[in-house]
Amino acid sequence: METDPSSDLANEIDLLQKIALGDKRAFAEFYDHFSGVLFSAALRVLNNREAAEDVIQDVFIQIWEKAPLYDATRGKPLTWAMTLTRNKSIDRLRSVQRRARLHEDAGKEAQTAEQFDGHSALDDVETTERGAIVRAAFEKLNKEQRQALEMAFFGSLTHTEIAEQLGEPVGTIKARIRRGMMKLRDVLESRL
Repeated sequence: METDPSSDLANEIDLLQKIALGDKRAFAEFYDHFSGVLFSAALRVLNNREAAEDVIQDVFIQIWEKAPLYDATRGKPLTWAMTLTRNKSIDRLRSVQRRARLHEDAGKEAQTAEQFDGHSALDDVETTERGAIVRAAFEKLNKEQRQALEMAFFGSLTHTEIAEQLGEPVGTIKARIRRGMMKLRDVLESRL
């Protein structure tokens, strides 16, 4: 017996509305209905079962928290959940790639340091002076730019992770980082 697609859609929208009100049974039903297809989507992006499982867990936390924001006029519940899954999967992939690059860069730096370990006291002074210049330039940034840059580059967080922690839109975080980097470049070009 075939089911009516419009009644399925109405049921899915109803589930999200109930989830927005804190209905755990509706959440469990929504999970049972969509977790398989969302997991498959995450697995396609990440190509790693464990990472896909982590992403799906994060996505369903987002669904629980953001259900009140769902707007049925903007798309179907599955489309909304797939968008959350895709974005979270891409963020995870970028984060893993960034961490791998950082580890690779650190290894190269350590290797270079071993090769040139015979540096002079003059080199130490120059390094100290450059560090002071960079720190001074960093202090010229406003608090929000400095915080976003610290979280991105020293905390290895994605734009989305920073936005979630600070309770700000992702676009705002991207703009802060971009403006901060441009300001740092301008200050450092004149000093170095």
